[in-house]
Amino acid sequence: MAKIIIPTPLRKFTNNESTFETSGATVKEAIQNLTETHSGLSKHILDTENNIRSFIRIYVGDEDINFLEKDQTPIKEDTVISIVPAIAGGII
Repeated sequence: MAKIIIPTPLRKFTNNESTFETSGATVKEAIQNLTETHSGLSKHILDTENNIRSFIRIYVGDEDINFLEKDQTPIKEDTVISIVPAIAGGII
């Protein structure tokens, strides 16, 4: 099964699990599987139309899906998917 790495700020929505195994065929299916299993994640990752929010970066291996086939990027059983949420901050 493909593995999704859950970033630390979102682990409170996955009972502190750091990874999630999924059998989806594409990134979109994998993310949908994740958010169906852990419904609290949905509003942080998906917009109102169930698309990946624009400020969330998803990587398949070391590749940003925006440079691949976006959410239709195919995944295999040994694929590692990483979610990278936006981080705000700095000095004003």
